[in-house]
Amino acid sequence: RNLRHEHIVALHEVVTLADRPCLLLDFAGERTLADLLRAEGTLSLELARQTICDWHLALSELVAVLVDAMWADALDSPYLCVDATGVLVQHAEKCKRGHFFVVAAPEKHVLFAFSQKHNNAAVDELIGEYRGVLVADAHSVYDHLYLGGQVREAGCWAHARRYFFKALSTEPERARRALGYINGLFAAERELNGVSPQQRKALRADRHAALVGEFERWCDEESLKVLDESPLGKAITYAQNQRDALRTFLDDGRIPLDNNWSERELRRIAWGRDNWLFVGSEDGGDAAARFV
Repeated sequence: RNLRHEHIVALHEVVTLADRPCLLLDFAGERTLADLLRAEGTLSLELARQTICDWHLALSELVAVLVDAMWADALDSPYLCVDATGVLVQHAEKCKRGHFFVVAAPEKHVLFAFSQKHNNAAVDELIGEYRGVLVADAHSVYDHLYLGGQVREAGCWAHARRYFFKALSTEPERARRALGYINGLFAAERELNGVSPQQRKALRADRHAALVGEFERWCDEESLKVLDESPLGKAITYAQNQRDALRTFLDDGRIPLDNNWSERELRRIAWGRDNWLFVGSEDGGDAAARFV
């Protein structure tokens, strides 16, 4: 169910089952445990934090089969949007680093996974069997997936745009020129809302392809005039290195221009961190990923 924040934790009633008091709860959302702990004072029960966490872990085991089936279904999608972010994991001496991945499958699922590492092995465990188009940033952890040709990389025009935004303070005129091309792409894409993938592909071949071509020629010309390590130089280098990936959307009307969908979904983890600060253990990270 989609619940508003104020309804995330519904403390329905205390009932008696087999002479044991049981609390009926709705576990939904990244703020559930934090809200429950705050609400504890309104109940006639004393709920230890560890007890609540144990409930969460037990429920996680129950839904594992369902979540695994959702992962299998997601990997059958024509494209996936993928992103990741780091979190702290509690440890006796010093907090360790962990990572939450998000995988968004169009018209199907938005799934999360916890990993101790952010590397090739972690990516393989999640989507190593996937065959299709992967919409992702240019992080090297995904590069090995593209080598065999069974996974095609789709670049993110929003990432490319951010590099040129950073160059506005040092090269405003030329950075605005680049942003004009990219913003033109997004404006043209907004006009295609509601059309079929087949129509979108045909229409992109007209205006979008022309803008992409102009942008590429501009990057090639300006790359000879800028310092490689300058903000504008880095922006142009990124666009040139990602040229093929940034063109992928032109070949398939289903592919988005950017990876903003998965980035938006990943905000759930950012919001959760405001409440739980760190993950208590690897098992806790796995449980959180299933419920987030």
